[in-house]
Amino acid sequence: MPEIDIVLVEPLYEGNVGFAARVMKNFGFTRLVLINPCKLGNEADGRASHAYDVLHGAETCTIEDVFARSNIVISTTGAVSKSVCHAMRMPFYSPKELRERIKDVDGRISILFGRENWGLNNAEVKRSDMICTIPTHDDYPILNLSHAVGVVCYELANLPLPEIRLAPPGDMNHLYRHIDRYLDEIHHPEFKRENTMTLIRRVLGRCNLTIREASTLHGLLRRSEWHIDPSLLDRDRTGQKNLEENGDEE
Repeated sequence: MPEIDIVLVEPLYEGNVGFAARVMKNFGFTRLVLINPCKLGNEADGRASHAYDVLHGAETCTIEDVFARSNIVISTTGAVSKSVCHAMRMPFYSPKELRERIKDVDGRISILFGRENWGLNNAEVKRSDMICTIPTHDDYPILNLSHAVGVVCYELANLPLPEIRLAPPGDMNHLYRHIDRYLDEIHHPEFKRENTMTLIRRVLGRCNLTIREASTLHGLLRRSEWHIDPSLLDRDRTGQKNLEENGDEE
């Protein structure tokens, strides 16, 4: 199965952290990551029960660390877009649908769970590759943090061994930067840029690109750029020659 990190972003209550560790272990998950958590003490230990090892093995890091090292980042949210014209929280998947999307992935997947009082912020959601929401009843749609972790872990439990090795995070970030530069080349309207890049991240994020596929997209963009501005061909040839002379590889 993929390497799945359960990431609690700024949890407010230590009891919820303990319960989250417990339900993770119930379904075979051990990789708990905490972003700026509340102070953890006896209550967290008590709620974790026999998942003491998961709780005390939790990694504390920054949200930037999570995005930098993850092949796929998935935001969980109860607030979803009602229209495809609003890209930030679209498209979204249920935990069961999410299982089908990631079951063949060989890489590190981080699933973000937001703060108990107001969830994940727009910046966190926007940077994520996929959106997951748990279908709930309209009368009371808000789940407790640990319950949400439990539902997702239940649906993702016992995934088969992975088959697809994804392009690493650095490669994907390089591709996104290249696409952003390409939008400059084609004079894409600035006021549309942010929404366009969010849509591109959503599309490519759920495609599970391999290293070769990401490289091919770079190549297509470069060839298109050479037709737009032939001088870029000389620039790229010079850059490649310098790399070869220095013994480096792209």
